[in-house]
Amino acid sequence: MAKNHRFEQRFASVPPEIWSKIARIDELKGRWIAGVNLSPQVLGRLKRSVLITSSGASTRIEGSRLSDEDVEKLMRGIDIQKFTDRDKQEVRGYFELLENIFNSWKTVKFSESAIKHLHKELLKYVKKDAVHRGEYKKGENKVHMIDAAGKSVGVLFNTTPAYLTPKEMQELVEWTQEALLKKKYHPLVIIGNFIIEFLHIHPFQDGNGRISRILTNLLLLQAGYLYMPYISLEKLIEDNKPDYYMALRKSQKTFKTKHEDIMPWMEFLLTILFNQSEMALELLSQQNIEKILSSKQLAVWQYMQTVDEATPGEIAKKTKVARPTINQALDKLIRLKKVERIGLGRSTRYRKF
Repeated sequence: MAKNHRFEQRFASVPPEIWSKIARIDELKGRWIAGVNLSPQVLGRLKRSVLITSSGASTRIEGSRLSDEDVEKLMRGIDIQKFTDRDKQEVRGYFELLENIFNSWKTVKFSESAIKHLHKELLKYVKKDAVHRGEYKKGENKVHMIDAAGKSVGVLFNTTPAYLTPKEMQELVEWTQEALLKKKYHPLVIIGNFIIEFLHIHPFQDGNGRISRILTNLLLLQAGYLYMPYISLEKLIEDNKPDYYMALRKSQKTFKTKHEDIMPWMEFLLTILFNQSEMALELLSQQNIEKILSSKQLAVWQYMQTVDEATPGEIAKKTKVARPTINQALDKLIRLKKVERIGLGRSTRYRKF
C-alpha cells in the first residue's frame, strides 16, 4: 500500500538523539513501575487533580478561558455565569471522557469505530456539535493557531479534503494497528506518527485537537506508560504551546512531498514525554521529600505544614526567604503535589495538598 510506504519512509533514518531520548523515557518508565508504592488514596487524589488540570489545559489550547479553579467548580456542580455554555459543555465532555480512559483503558480496542465513539462522547454536551459528533467531516476545515485570548492568529496548515478523509483514516488506523501488533517500531514512534497524521487529516468538523490528546493518553497507557493519570500531559503541552504549533507546522508542511520530515514533531513530543516521566518519578520521592528540596524550599514546605493557607508574601515574611525563591519553591511543591494554589492574581493563596 503506497500510504504505508510513505509512513515507513518517515522512519528510514531516525537520528541518534531521538533514540537516546526514547531510551531515557523508557528508563524512567521502568523506574516508575518498579518504584510506585503510593497509597490508593494518594493516587486517587492525584488522578482527580490531573483530570481537572488536563481538562482545563486541553480546552484552553483550543480557545476556552476557564481556569483550573473554574473547571473544579463546574465539576462540583457550581455554575459559573461569566463563561459561555459552549466552554462549559466542552470542558465537561473532556473531563468525563478522560476519566473514562483513565479507568477503562485496558478494555478500549483501538479502531476507527472506537475513535468515532470517543469523539461522540467528547462532544456529547456541546449542542452546536450535535449534527456531526461521531462522524467524519462533510466539509473542509483548516487548523488555526489560537492565542491566549482564544482568537485565531493564522492558519497553521491545510488538512485532508473531506472526500479523502474516510480512506486516509482507514489506512492510518490499519497501519498503526499492524505496527503496534508486530512491534515494527518503538511504540513511541508509532504513536507519534499516528497523532501527527491524525491532526494532518483533521477528520472531524470540530474537536480534533482535544480528541488527539485523549487518544495520546489512551495509546500511551496501552503501551505501558502507566503514570499518565498522575501527571498532566495536556498541561505540559499548554505550557509549551508555541513550540507545539511550531513543531506541527514544521513537520506538516513536508507531508505528501518527496522529503517528509516527522522529526521536528517527534522531538517536541518526546521532550514533553520525558518531562512528564521525570515529574512522575518526583512523585515517588514524596516520602523522601527532604532529599529533593533545597534548604530554602524545605523551609517553605515546613512552614506550609504549620498553617491552613498562606500568601507568598506571608511565606516570605515568616521564612525570611526572598520572594522569587518563594515562587520557585511553591512551583516545585505544586509539581510534587504537596501544595495547591487557590485563586488568581493578588488574591492567590496556597495550602497543603
